[in-house]
Amino acid sequence: MKYMAWVRALRFEHGAAEATRLDYLTEVEHAAERIARLDRAIDAGVEVAPEKMRAVIAALQTLRGIAKISAATIVSELGELSRFDRPQKLMGYSGAVSREYSSGGRTWRGGITKTGNSHLRRIVVEAAWAYQHRPAVIGGLKKRQEGQSEAVKEIAWKAQHRLCGRYRQLIAKGKSKPKVVTAVARELLGFIWSIGVTAERAHEETKRSTA
Repeated sequence: MKYMAWVRALRFEHGAAEATRLDYLTEVEHAAERIARLDRAIDAGVEVAPEKMRAVIAALQTLRGIAKISAATIVSELGELSRFDRPQKLMGYSGAVSREYSSGGRTWRGGITKTGNSHLRRIVVEAAWAYQHRPAVIGGLKKRQEGQSEAVKEIAWKAQHRLCGRYRQLIAKGKSKPKVVTAVARELLGFIWSIGVTAERAHEETKRSTA
């Protein structure tokens, strides 16, 4: 905000330079307004979503790197997480698994297939970058975890330790950061599956007990 205030206060004597400043500033402000408008639309969409879907969206936000927009995107792309009977199927659906070639008794693994859901894969890879940092529950993450069950928070905490350790282990082996983050994203899908299924089951149990 301080930087934007400084840009707005700038003035160039040369007409072309001033016109360029105003044009760039207008584009930035327009983009910010568009993002804010879309954020409000997503908030409104989440509010009218089915109760079970809202429960999963809230639960997924206990994971580091996943806030409301990411959680809503994951749920809108996948529907019920329990339709995958195990996390490996979700990983395969995302296209974040490695290509595998077999010849005789030898097996060779290449890059990820990228044949799955690209929206899901993009969101999870972006979230995976957060796990390069040591485990901690602070700031926005701490607030997002308020009101969630201990079972869900425990899974999210295990995810931080496991994925941070995995990131550092692969970096120490000399792997490139993009490859490391992709590997972390693949494992993050397993924790997303676990939290989603846990939240769905808890919702169903609550529904049955109040029926």
